[in-house]
Amino acid sequence: MKLTEIQDLIKFVSKSGVSEVELETKEVKIVIRTPKVTTQQQVVMQAAPVVAQPQIIATPVTQATQSNVLPSSESKTPANNNSGSDESKYITIKSPMIGTFYRSAGPDKPPFINVGDEITAGKTVCIIEAMKLFNEIESDVKGKIVKVLVNDATPVEYDQPLFLVDPS
Repeated sequence: MKLTEIQDLIKFVSKSGVSEVELETKEVKIVIRTPKVTTQQQVVMQAAPVVAQPQIIATPVTQATQSNVLPSSESKTPANNNSGSDESKYITIKSPMIGTFYRSAGPDKPPFINVGDEITAGKTVCIIEAMKLFNEIESDVKGKIVKVLVNDATPVEYDQPLFLVDPS
């Protein structure tokens, strides 16, 4: 990995407002942490022989409660009342990393999934590009795609909701 690529990653992280990013390749592991009070970045590099597979995080969408407990597996998403449906019964598929979201493998290829498609655990739902690496994101839930929450070829943050899935 070149120094300019690392510098570009640091700039991207500082602009995005993310507090911590980890990137691991065959040659190097990079951890960038930004303190919440200041805008300094800390880069830690070390040799890493193992490549981590991105995992998707799927949690049920629920309304936020007013309590000071530790974060749970429930996510907070604004309900879109235009459709008149209750979104609390849906499971959210979230981004496991920051990068650029793609619905298909290429501009001339069909999307991996569309609204109304049935998915199973292990099915590729999208690709997220991070530093010129294309990571296939697989579902770990079974159900029917209800809504695509991100536009194609747009940047996504870590833990950002990507899809709503009806598990029934």
